[in-house]
Amino acid sequence: MARDPSSVLAALGLDRRAEQLYFRLVPVSGHTVAGAARLVQQPPAQLLRALAPLQQLGLVTFTGDRIVVPPLAEALSALVQQESRQAALSAARLGELAAAMPHLVAAATRPDEGDLTDVHPLDGELSSGGNPLELLQLMIRTSRGDMLWLRPDAWAMPRESRVSEVLAEAMATGRRSRAIYPVRALDEAPEALRTRARLGEQVRVMSEVSTRMFIFGDAHAVLPEPLGFSDEPRVHVRQRSIVAALTLWFELLWSRAAPVPELEAGGGRPDERQFLLEQLMAGATDEVIARKLGIGLRTVRRRVAGLMTELGVETRFQAGVEAVRRGWL
Repeated sequence: MARDPSSVLAALGLDRRAEQLYFRLVPVSGHTVAGAARLVQQPPAQLLRALAPLQQLGLVTFTGDRIVVPPLAEALSALVQQESRQAALSAARLGELAAAMPHLVAAATRPDEGDLTDVHPLDGELSSGGNPLELLQLMIRTSRGDMLWLRPDAWAMPRESRVSEVLAEAMATGRRSRAIYPVRALDEAPEALRTRARLGEQVRVMSEVSTRMFIFGDAHAVLPEPLGFSDEPRVHVRQRSIVAALTLWFELLWSRAAPVPELEAGGGRPDERQFLLEQLMAGATDEVIARKLGIGLRTVRRRVAGLMTELGVETRFQAGVEAVRRGWL
């Protein structure tokens, strides 16, 4: 059964007086404030005060000095959209607060002081500022062992050439450097990768590298806070067990990344089937694949079609299944 229109306004929180005023204004929409005031038999100032709750809901608007009463369905539609946007913002904010709760709880989760013995602070700090190159050189001098790098975008940094010089000096002493890049770097910065490879760095690529990080032996690990592509603030960890854990994570990524021996020969790129298959298995769209692999959309579609033909399948899901069966993934 259809509801009386007044119940709609009541549902919006309007009292009976505001409802009556609204329906008295509908037929005089477009009149000036003074004219509408005469028609509803109220002084203009009093009418404006009475219109405030209707105006707040968008049931009444003003064009210059004229009162406009839009169709009720139109006004309600705009109000629903406004409330929907506000609800979405509130939901996002609540999600952020919910994500922060574990950190708050974790900070308060400590054993009683009476239960602890031989307590020492962890070795490391969260910081900003300083001279990055000087800090890098100091960390290299105060460590031994492999130098490990996650480099999602660092080849584009202005100090890249100086970093390469510092790296060359360290490798000249016999230290080994290993770096993982996103595969798009082969198209976006091939010369930067060749430079590092010519220095003796072992380079591998994978479809996506999610954060910057470098580790020097078992003494230093540096990564952004939060994880990502920023330089500051950074977490510098010297706690041996944490450095070891981050090293294990790097080694896992290294085992999954693809070598690029062609770099030392001055060109070429690895077989991209693995990267395409990884993205197809993840359900990535062609646009996302193109962005991650640093190639054009038409190229992606052509290579995906060729890959499916090579595998003898008709769907992307079947391509993943067949690739696993063949041991490609």
